[in-house]
Amino acid sequence: MNKNVLRKLSYGVYVVSTKNGDKPTGCIANSAMQVTHDTIAVSINHDNFTNQCIKNTKKFGISILSIDVNDMVIPVFGFQSGRDVNKFENFETEEVYDLKVLKDSAGYIVCDVINQMETETHTIFLGKIAECDILKDEIPMTYAYYHQVKKGTSPKAAPTFIEENVPQEENKIRYKCEICGYIYEGDITKEPDTYVCPICKQPKTKFVKI
Repeated sequence: MNKNVLRKLSYGVYVVSTKNGDKPTGCIANSAMQVTHDTIAVSINHDNFTNQCIKNTKKFGISILSIDVNDMVIPVFGFQSGRDVNKFENFETEEVYDLKVLKDSAGYIVCDVINQMETETHTIFLGKIAECDILKDEIPMTYAYYHQVKKGTSPKAAPTFIEENVPQEENKIRYKCEICGYIYEGDITKEPDTYVCPICKQPKTKFVKI
């Protein structure tokens, strides 16, 4: 069974936002879809802090990321926890329907949760659209573009996460980022101490030889 065929399905890349009390929080998601003319579904891992916050607030926002989005958006929202940091503090935002959305996005959709379904690993939230708008005339980023052009990986909490088995060529040195799974080809020890992972922006000390 070749699960890589799932990457041929059409996905976007989004920041799903909500609140923890009066503080904004959110995460990267690639499973969001329009169900009817006024309802949207998103899938969020049970282990993701955003999951419980959506259950508490009964609201979520979707910022639709474009191919020109700030390179720090995915590392911050995809590979850090809202339990530990304020993910929004270094980005321009708008307040819409009492939730933060990113100005650096193609547009936003904000929803009230009207139903939810539990799977073994994720909650699927069904939301009725309360507010939505276009912010920039930019091309939305697809999941395929993120992998093929940005060379990005998915965190283990993502519904589309696939464990990568990287073939080892003879005499080929590779290092793997323990945080996001990015593969560095070559001898990373020769990089300067200022080198960071291009995906999650972690230092080279987070890489292990494979």
